[in-house]
Amino acid sequence: MTASPSPSLETATLAAGCFWCVEAVLAQVDGVASVASGYMGGHVENPTYRAVCTGETGHAEVVQVRFDPARVSYADVLEWFWRLHDPTTLNRQGADVGTQYRSAIYVHSDKQREAAKRSLAAADASGAFDAPIVTEITDAGTFYPAEDYHDDYYRQNKDQGYCRMVIAPKLRKLGLDD
Repeated sequence: MTASPSPSLETATLAAGCFWCVEAVLAQVDGVASVASGYMGGHVENPTYRAVCTGETGHAEVVQVRFDPARVSYADVLEWFWRLHDPTTLNRQGADVGTQYRSAIYVHSDKQREAAKRSLAAADASGAFDAPIVTEITDAGTFYPAEDYHDDYYRQNKDQGYCRMVIAPKLRKLGLDD
């Protein structure tokens, strides 16, 4: 008997504020194989965290999610996206302010674009938000991985102030492990 081949994974790239927060949530979603922090959407090649934090590179902090569509659909990944941040604030998530913290869905195909548009319309019409959604839907560009110390940042730095004050309460609110 031959083993069945590994399922093909799909990619979603999302910006929803600080990538540490987004990674900490999506890494716990059943069917998500990996979450990598990085940068996308700007005009500077090979940006650094320090450069992106200036807001002058045009890049957003993003996570690139590899997921098994047999276990979690792209639509379900987007449902988590809407729940884990405030998509009604332009270039801001809580105390994190600047274009690098914008809300964006970077699509990798026409199928993802249509799904993202439907998901945004449904989220906007749901009544879950007090203001209109400002999330941009745009083509995915080059994904620049963040520096290694950003990988699994929350799990490795739970005692750090930002993790205790911002990420842990978010995880609890969403019913996830903190």
